Amino acid sequence: MLLAITNSGLWRVLWYSLVGLSAIALYAGALRTAGIGWARIRWSLIGAYIVAYVWWFFANGIIIDRVSVLWSFAIFLTVASVGRPPREWMRSAGDLGVFVAMWLAYDESRGIADGLGMPIQVESVRNLDRLLFFGADPVVELQAAFHRTEIAERVENGEIVLRTVTDVQWYDVVGSFVYYSHFIVPPIVIGALWLINRHQWVRYMRRFATLLFGACVMFVLLPTAPPWMAAGGTNRVGLDLAALPPLSRHTGVGWRYVGLGSFVEAWDTGRDWANQVAAMPSLHSAFALFVVMFFWPWVHNPWARAAMLAYPLAMAVALAYFAEHYIVDAVAGWLLVGTVFWLWNRIEAWLAERSGPIDDEPLDYERIVETRNSPISAEAARA
Repeated sequence: MLLAITNSGLWRVLWYSLVGLSAIALYAGALRTAGIGWARIRWSLIGAYIVAYVWWFFANGIIIDRVSVLWSFAIFLTVASVGRPPREWMRSAGDLGVFVAMWLAYDESRGIADGLGMPIQVESVRNLDRLLFFGADPVVELQAAFHRTEIAERVENGEIVLRTVTDVQWYDVVGSFVYYSHFIVPPIVIGALWLINRHQWVRYMRRFATLLFGACVMFVLLPTAPPWMAAGGTNRVGLDLAALPPLSRHTGVGWRYVGLGSFVEAWDTGRDWANQVAAMPSLHSAFALFVVMFFWPWVHNPWARAAMLAYPLAMAVALAYFAEHYIVDAVAGWLLVGTVFWLWNRIEAWLAERSGPIDDEPLDYERIVETRNSPISAEAARA
């Protein structure tokens, strides 16, 4: 939906914006006239937004191009701010500006990192993996142990062609779901935190932006060939490598297996403009641990904590199995996340000493969580 709009030209974006805002205004005005409160109106609009987003997800795949991602977030802030006073709208506009600046800065720097002439790392990263695993290549070993293939007949240009394809197993499906959760979980957390507790949203965004900045610096200084490229995979960088035996990059087979091939096609389209050597560190692994670390102080049940830790571990294994990253890429992402949290925890503690405890008064009485009494706010202030 949004991708199609942006590809059709700016005027269509403006036109659909006008239509959408008019529809929201008419809907809200009608409900308000009927005596329905603003909080219920906002929640009905947020519910409609979620339904539309989920429908688009299953019908057309994930929204990944930068304009559409930003537009989606802008729509969310708009419907979540309906009926609020002007100061709230100004604050929402400022929050949107922060998100836009962060996203575009990351996207542009990530995109140009492979064109600055830095040497591309190939054998060095592979050798680090071998060092960690006593001479073995975990990516190669995982595919040798678990990747199943079969011969399939396909008709191409009127002729029957035999091709080797993946014989999908249950762990291929799980791995695909885990891999693509990278594009779903962090944005959901950003939206939910903004809606529930803006103070925690600010803390989250500080760390998130710093993580992206650190990753982009590493992408520039250490452009790295991922395993599928090191094994001779077709690439736009112009490298013909054979540092590893042939590997399968079958990341999306799980989604195709459950009938959501459009999800993968949207990702493949976005991958056409992605920086193929932005592999060190792995942001998939970094984001997975990032979300876990942010909410860790408020989860005390040992079983829940074990389940949380399983997420970044599963992500690292899936990345290696699909030949998207080396294990050392994942470790580098985890170390970067740890550094970012350590840095901001110290900065926030220093700021608290200078200015006193942060007042977590809720921004308005209709916030979902009373921030003053929220365990999230209380424990975050002590973190």
